[in-house]
Amino acid sequence: MTLVELTRDLVSIPSHEDGAAAGDFLESWLRRETDADVTRDAVGNVIARKGTGPETLALVGHHDVVEPAASQVANADGNVDEASEYVVDERDGRLYGRGAADMKGALAAALLAFRDADPAGELVVASFVGEEVGGVGARYAIDDGFAPEYAVVGEGSTNYSGPNVTDVAVAHKGRRGSTITARGTAAHASEADAGENAIYRATAAVDRVRELEVPSVDVAGESIAGRLTVTEIEGGSAMNVVPARCVVTVDERTVPGERAALERVADLDGVEWTVDQDLPPMRCDDDAFAETVLKAADSVQAAEPELVTKPHATDAGWLSRAGTDCVIYGPSEPGEAHTDDESVSIAVLERCRETYRRVAERWPLAR
Repeated sequence: MTLVELTRDLVSIPSHEDGAAAGDFLESWLRRETDADVTRDAVGNVIARKGTGPETLALVGHHDVVEPAASQVANADGNVDEASEYVVDERDGRLYGRGAADMKGALAAALLAFRDADPAGELVVASFVGEEVGGVGARYAIDDGFAPEYAVVGEGSTNYSGPNVTDVAVAHKGRRGSTITARGTAAHASEADAGENAIYRATAAVDRVRELEVPSVDVAGESIAGRLTVTEIEGGSAMNVVPARCVVTVDERTVPGERAALERVADLDGVEWTVDQDLPPMRCDDDAFAETVLKAADSVQAAEPELVTKPHATDAGWLSRAGTDCVIYGPSEPGEAHTDDESVSIAVLERCRETYRRVAERWPLAR
């Protein structure tokens, strides 16, 4: 089975609501094509292991995708449902289809590299569920004991430093989404002093958010800056009523090791602050591992890859927080994932496959 054939098969399997069919395919393929120890856990993660050694390297991906566009589903009526195969099209050296870039193409490359590699230590390939909804599968696996010392996560790192280059990302931002709830006392607007205006309290909280220092850290020769953005506000019940409640949402992009002091908004009268989602950032702290992956990447392409950073969260954040040294190396390009014409370069898929194989055979280094 070629890399294109395996990618096409994976992409064609619907997995935006339920990853069971894709998991079935992965489990069956690994049992048929390898002699690895293959497991399927309670949430649907597929994990295979081979080789021995005191340290473990994992090739990590996910097989869930976001909902496809109608044009990406093989339904004559254009309806999007889990029962319909996804359309996969090959043209101009690229494969088009939902999940081709994010990230079934990288997953196919990792599967073939896992099959073909003669690893230097224990080698694992892991495909998680629920990455697109907050890392459900990665968190379950970690809680269940998944703890490789090192991981290459196949999220996108192509065309970051320049065109037609697949770089090695050694850090990425996280995301913390939170809600500020301001409470007051309702009153008729003609007697506004009889109440406490929740919107005024909320806007005072927004002012405090805007005054907070946003941290930044230096990684791979560049500064990664966090960001705080108020994204929604809702409050009030009528034009002539002093509002008793107002809710504000905040999107925070976090950086490794630092957080903005958002909890300070709760010091204001009548204001509560709650965290709704907290996707951790990632930073690789093992320079030798990052350099090993970079050398492997450099050996398979004409361009000169660099150590770079990514702006958004991946499952590497969960692994990093649990103690795994991670890098990100994959075919997806900025702006490619989740689009109605999502695609991936076949040449870059082959590049990733060979890089994964070479890393597996060179790492861990002899101690």
